Amino acid sequence: NYCLKALVDRGLVKLGNFAKSDRKIGYAYLLTPEGITEKAKITARFLEQKLVEYEELRSEIDHLKSELKIKK
Repeated sequence: NYCLKALVDRGLVKLGNFAKSDRKIGYAYLLTPEGITEKAKITARFLEQKLVEYEELRSEIDHLKSELKIKK
């Protein structure tokens, strides 16, 4: 809840009260256009980090294979 309030305060998430709705969900949290942009940036950074980690691991595996003289 603290994190969501902070995102609402920053304008990245919009809070709507739908208590009068027939559905039982009382609140909806919607990403604002700024929130969508920020989410895309975070996702791109995460993917870049994981690709670097993948390449490092792949390199280490190749090195270990060559030490053990295992055919690729």
